[in-house]
Amino acid sequence: MVATGQEHRVTPAELFFDLVFVYAITQVTSLMAGAPSPVRVVGGMTVLALLWWCWCCFSWLGNVVRADSGGLLGVLVTVMAVVFVVSLAVPQVFADAAGGLPAPLVFVLSYGAVRVLHLVSYWISSPGDTALRRTLRRTALLSVAPPFVLLLVGCASHGVPRLLLWLGAVVIDYGGIYVTGSTGWRINSPGHFSERYGLIVIIALGESIVAMGVGMAGYPLTPAVLVACAAGLLLAAGLWALYFRRFGEPAEHRLAALDGDERTRFGRDVYTFLHLPLVAGVVLCALGMKKVLKQVADTADYGLAEPLHGTVAWSLTGGVGVFLLGAAAIVLRSSRPRPTALLVAGVLCLFAGPLVARVPALLALALLALAVLGLVAVHGRGTHTAGADGADGADGADGADGA
Repeated sequence: MVATGQEHRVTPAELFFDLVFVYAITQVTSLMAGAPSPVRVVGGMTVLALLWWCWCCFSWLGNVVRADSGGLLGVLVTVMAVVFVVSLAVPQVFADAAGGLPAPLVFVLSYGAVRVLHLVSYWISSPGDTALRRTLRRTALLSVAPPFVLLLVGCASHGVPRLLLWLGAVVIDYGGIYVTGSTGWRINSPGHFSERYGLIVIIALGESIVAMGVGMAGYPLTPAVLVACAAGLLLAAGLWALYFRRFGEPAEHRLAALDGDERTRFGRDVYTFLHLPLVAGVVLCALGMKKVLKQVADTADYGLAEPLHGTVAWSLTGGVGVFLLGAAAIVLRSSRPRPTALLVAGVLCLFAGPLVARVPALLALALLALAVLGLVAVHGRGTHTAGADGADGADGADGADGA
């Protein structure tokens, strides 16, 4: 395996690796769309959290060892095959289909294989790094083995008990990262690291566009469908602009300004943990967008005045709310100005479900797109003002406080 340097960038091998996660994210939306309910949404988010951990493991590994080197490239291709199997099982993890292999068990065993491959690859890549090897041992004992046992026990349960056991596994897995500490983990190239996470945000936004196409598949192309597609695309563009034009770049600069364990902790907090709400928010919103397009396109069963109902009514704006609150947390962790606009808009979107259920679905989507585009402008003015007035002071405070 070949070590990376400060100027290392994303390799074609890593872009190829991400292809299976495009499909995996699409499958999470399908899992929730099959029988939309609060329990199914929580289940979808639980599965997404497990998939996210698989992806994050190799985003960290690819930052210290080149993904296109012989040894790691073979591991990545193997993991791709395993994650593809995981993705195939996703729609059936809470509703086993008759016949064939048990989908929950296939999902859990494949997930465990990915985690083991990650730890073994890290171990091989660091023959002289005793600090990292100690951390790897603690990670295996605290953050891999106990959650895997809970996941296996969950396979023997059904319905809500399975969901609760899997939720417990996620909590232990994520919490274990704090218990094991940051010593030993490294981020060699801040540019590569932030680029990897920016690309996964683009993948999630792309899935929301795909979801719209799936929602209207098989129905005639009408002017209302075109308007709904345009509104959905504007919404995705607004979320993209918020990330890449407003808070993604400051986070990268802050990561580059740190070093050692401070950089590791910042990468863990802002990228591994706080990027999950961004991806989860887009996936939830994609569920609502998919249902909007279906209702607008299916003129035989729905009128244009028909609103969204139940869980999908909440997911349309609630997903944007989760995204915005995650963005606000990233801004606070990166530069410490108060992201008031993001916080207020996030809370309003999170609780706007009852309002969405009272207005036509197409109108709700259009208004949400306009609101996000307005937020891009408002947050941009606030960011530029804060940057002009106090950027130097913020950097100095961060340097004193550390991570």
